[in-house]
Amino acid sequence: MTKKSKIVLTTLSVLVLLLVTVNILLGLGNQSIQAEVGERQQMIAQTIQLENLHRQLITVLANLALKTNDEQLKKLLAESGINLSGGPETPPPAKK
Repeated sequence: MTKKSKIVLTTLSVLVLLLVTVNILLGLGNQSIQAEVGERQQMIAQTIQLENLHRQLITVLANLALKTNDEQLKKLLAESGINLSGGPETPPPAKK
């Protein structure tokens, strides 16, 4: 082997080692991002589950406020953006 070919092979070996190192670092970074995305997906799924409960709770409170004519409850609902004067502001979501 000539000196020139040794230098070329050594340079290529260092380049391959550098690329492998970069690949490992990118893989580790990707794993942490995937874990974060998984946590966010779980939070979104839980929020969707709680949204139905929230709607039911608001409906029960609104009906109670109208039935008993409870001014404090009406005021609390109004402060929270719940309009009791007319029909529902937004139609309920379609059931799956």
